[in-house]
Amino acid sequence: MQRILTLCIGNICRSPLAEALLARELPDRVVWSAGLSALVGAPADPLSILLAAEQGLDLRAHRAQQVNSQMCQRADLILVMEQHQRAELERRYPLTRGRVYCLLAERDIADPFRQPRTAFETAYADIARGTADWAARVRQLG
Repeated sequence: MQRILTLCIGNICRSPLAEALLARELPDRVVWSAGLSALVGAPADPLSILLAAEQGLDLRAHRAQQVNSQMCQRADLILVMEQHQRAELERRYPLTRGRVYCLLAERDIADPFRQPRTAFETAYADIARGTADWAARVRQLG
């Protein structure tokens, strides 16, 4: 698993955080993010940037991008934030089946967009736990 795509809706809150955390955990892998309904060209949400900075991550250069078939074909692993995102991605791009997983197995990671900082902190904690688990799995697979 050399190429990992993280995915959410707008590609400005959750998936950029997951991308940055996975890239830090797996520096020898290619990691990028996109959105199912991306706010194309938009920077990461200011609260995502702030929380990332507090953890030593820099999201200031991030710009949202829309998922497309080439991204899906390129990715060995696609990590989504919610179960319905997995279903929608597999509906749009059937060849992704078998490579799409939720970042957290037990539940969705709630979208903090336009929510208070506490919602971003909860999302960040979930994303950090999910990326740590997935990074360990990817390392095991070699």
